[in-house]
Amino acid sequence: MTGVPAGPAGPLCDSPEQWRVTATSVPFTGHKTGVRTDEVVMPDGGTTGRDYQTHPGSVAVLALDETDRVLVLKQYRHPVRHRLWELPAGLLDVPGENPLHAAQRELYEEAHVKAEDWHVLTDVYTSPGGSDEAVRIFLARELSAAEGERYEALEEEADMELARVPLTTLVRGVLEGELHNGILALGVLALSAARAGGGVAGLRPADASWPARPYPA
Repeated sequence: MTGVPAGPAGPLCDSPEQWRVTATSVPFTGHKTGVRTDEVVMPDGGTTGRDYQTHPGSVAVLALDETDRVLVLKQYRHPVRHRLWELPAGLLDVPGENPLHAAQRELYEEAHVKAEDWHVLTDVYTSPGGSDEAVRIFLARELSAAEGERYEALEEEADMELARVPLTTLVRGVLEGELHNGILALGVLALSAARAGGGVAGLRPADASWPARPYPA
């Protein structure tokens, strides 16, 4: 097609940038998230209000067992009025918290499982047009039962259903429109793509830097 560049001149990667903000307000602050309104200067010189959800960030874990099954949870999600199959996941409750430690905690609390082998599977902004939420998805392998008492689940987590499902079944469910959780979909498709490419050994280490949610080394 004429007039369309063939591709970027340099590496294909997202780049940090911050347009000037002339005013900010916080019309709502909730228990876990909030809403912020920024007046942002546009390229034409005018200003436009942008409302978005503020979010501490999250981690999720694609826990894969020795028979190529993924540990998944079915949980009620009130905004969409559905029970969704999901990966174990949780908020970065402590500012600057090491995301690997948070992921290990969530795997223990939600599934009473530990893992010996960890890699970063992928990083994503879940809905960058309306939220600043950043999520890191880990691949965890060499699973075993965690020691000690089970974590006492509360609220929506109190009746979660736990299962181990073949990776191929989850991929098919995503592509057939039967599974709708975005993090689950991204995780299983990313693992499938990694295997089809350079393999799991090519994934980033579990302590890879994360500019979206920096943490001490």
